[in-house]
Amino acid sequence: MLRHYYISDDLDDLQAIETELKAKGVSTPQIHVLSENDAEVEKHHLHAIEAVLKQDVVHSTTLGAVVGLIAAVTLLIFTYLVDWHTTAAGWLPFGFLAVIVLGFCTWEGGLIGIQIPNHQFKRFQKLLKQGKHIFFVDLDAEQESILSEIVEQHPNLKLAGTGPATPGWVVHGQETFNKVMKTLP
Repeated sequence: MLRHYYISDDLDDLQAIETELKAKGVSTPQIHVLSENDAEVEKHHLHAIEAVLKQDVVHSTTLGAVVGLIAAVTLLIFTYLVDWHTTAAGWLPFGFLAVIVLGFCTWEGGLIGIQIPNHQFKRFQKLLKQGKHIFFVDLDAEQESILSEIVEQHPNLKLAGTGPATPGWVVHGQETFNKVMKTLP
C-alpha cells in the first residue's frame, strides 16, 4: 500500500471526496483527515486521526524498547564477562535487572513520544497551524486510478506527496472488525 497526502482548507470538499472514494470501493480505514480542528472534522463526518496517533507514541515506544533491549543484553554480557553470575545469587538478580532496564527504556520512550508530533506528520505542522487540513489515503496499486480520477475533479486539493501506508493486513482487519460490529445487535 502507498499513502497519498493532499492539502486542503475546505472540509466540505474533503467530505465530497471521501464520499466519492467510498462509492468507488475505498474503505473508511483507508481514508484519514489530519487537522488541528477535530470538532469541525467530526461535524463533516470525516474519518479523523485518533489523538494518540497524532503524537509519536508508537514509534518512540518502539525505539525505547530497542534501546532497552540493547541495554539489557549489554548488562547480561557484562555480568557474564566479570563473572558476577558465579556468585551465590546466580543469574536471577541480573535477569530481573535486565527486565527492569528494558521496561524502563520502553516506558520512557513512550513518555517522550507523547510530547512530540508523529514522525510521519512533522512535515505538515506548519500547514496545520495555518488552519489547513491534511487528507490522506492508503491505497493498493489497483486503487490508484480511482484516486487519480476523483482528484482531477477537485482542483482545490493540492498534492503533498506520498509515503509509507498502514500495512494492508491492518486495514483489512479494521474492515472486517467494522463489518462484524455492524452485524452485531
